[in-house]
Amino acid sequence: MSSSFFLLPFLLFLYILLPTTTEAGGGTGEWQLLQNSIGVVAMHMQLLHNDRVVIYDRTDFGLSKLNLPDGKCRHDPNELVVKTDCTAHSVEYDVAGNTFRPLFVQTNVWCSSGSVAPDGTLVQTGGSYDGERAARIFKPCATCDWEENQFGLSARRWYSTNQILPDGKQIIIGGRRQFNYEFYPKNDAAANNIYSLPFLVQTNDPAENNLYPFVFLNVDGNLFIFANNRAILFDYSNGKVVRTYPTIPGGDPRNYPSTGSAVLLPLRNLQGKNIEAEVLICGGAPKGSFEKTFKGEFIGALNTCGRIKITDPKPKWVMETMPGGRVMSDMVMLPNGNVLIINGAAAGSAGWESGRNPVLNPFLYKTNNPVGSRFVMQKPSAIPRMYHSTAVLLRDGRVLVAGSNPHMGYNFSNVLFPTELRLETFSPSYLDPGSNSVRPIISFPASKSKVKYGKKLKVRFHVAATLDRNAVSVTMLAPPFTTHSFSMNQRLLVLEPNVLNDVGKSSYEVEVTTPGSPILAPPGFYLVFVVHQDIPSQGIWVQIL
Repeated sequence: MSSSFFLLPFLLFLYILLPTTTEAGGGTGEWQLLQNSIGVVAMHMQLLHNDRVVIYDRTDFGLSKLNLPDGKCRHDPNELVVKTDCTAHSVEYDVAGNTFRPLFVQTNVWCSSGSVAPDGTLVQTGGSYDGERAARIFKPCATCDWEENQFGLSARRWYSTNQILPDGKQIIIGGRRQFNYEFYPKNDAAANNIYSLPFLVQTNDPAENNLYPFVFLNVDGNLFIFANNRAILFDYSNGKVVRTYPTIPGGDPRNYPSTGSAVLLPLRNLQGKNIEAEVLICGGAPKGSFEKTFKGEFIGALNTCGRIKITDPKPKWVMETMPGGRVMSDMVMLPNGNVLIINGAAAGSAGWESGRNPVLNPFLYKTNNPVGSRFVMQKPSAIPRMYHSTAVLLRDGRVLVAGSNPHMGYNFSNVLFPTELRLETFSPSYLDPGSNSVRPIISFPASKSKVKYGKKLKVRFHVAATLDRNAVSVTMLAPPFTTHSFSMNQRLLVLEPNVLNDVGKSSYEVEVTTPGSPILAPPGFYLVFVVHQDIPSQGIWVQIL
């Protein structure tokens, strides 16, 4: 989204007046720089089941730092920045090899959305200008590239949110000046595919503050939709609001450009009669923050989180206080059910040149701890990650971190926060070598096995130390599509053990039951982990259909 573009002298003046970073010493976890440059800004990221991460920015930033191969170029006579562009604006990152290759996007993917189809294909939707109605697919193979349908959508989709549904289709909700939703693929090629959603009109204010709404598939099959400062439970099949939730205390906005973040907390007791679902929303910017950045005023970010049981008959927000304010942060669900809050700023808002005071320390949110003891400060990065930064969990438990570009183009010098092309990982403390003896190592089933709903699943694993049988669980995580501080389709299910047997020296077999329906776990690829004493194994891929 564009905001006023400050002149350099004014920026430098503000730089002197304002603190440039929020950083606390100490903390747990470790950082590692992987690449000094991947050539493009990681504005959007998605981990696929071949352990490669698709990354892209936008086509109208100008020339990137990575050339397209074989003389490929993008020719667009309507492009305002570069009409012939022979550089890449997307890459595929190979986690195991720590290498990357350029990909070719043909239309503008700026501020788009996406999700992974049940067969593992990345479906990416919308963008800006010539890409606003495009639907693109990326198949996970060694030589695959983007395939595009420029008019694959029924409406323009810019700053929208996607959610995979139980039937494997995806719903695309909202976007700038789009107070509606549609399905992809279309339910009926001959029918209208645009459905009104008045809630998006009701939550639209002068700064919008309802773009990239937070959307989660609830355990009853309806959608929890949070926009601005309030939420509804929505029956998308019949276009009806089932429930209106209380406004989050304080009433401040949490969606773009007052960008907070949100997660659906781990789903447990999946064989029970009544399954609870909780949503956690953290950070954001106080009301009016975005407009005040035009005047050079950068208000401190919100330091609160709201947690709500969306399945309760009378749901209420429980408010918590973070160690500091954050805007534009990512919330990454970890294999053990804790949440990593990472990236972002302590003042201002999302938008061009609108953030200040980078927050370099991640916060770890311990989901099951008592209120008041859930946040743990983590070791700081040396790299500010501001507007247009992202973070995703990898199969080995590390968190891949990249991006940051608060400018209207690639800008590497004489600015507060240069365009950032470096790629790094954060390793939570569960990866410390001191935990190796209690860390499970999965030996069965093979990765990429197929499983069915409501069936017994046996997982074999090795633990070198004495096994604490009361501290073993299996978790199943859907890797999300991440952009603008929201991880779409992020979902963790806890599969409690039915039986745990010894099968050899320091080797064990745990039997669990897979989720009972696609309402609990939409079809597709998931990462399965064995967790022992809060220490996760590396994941294996499974496909549930």
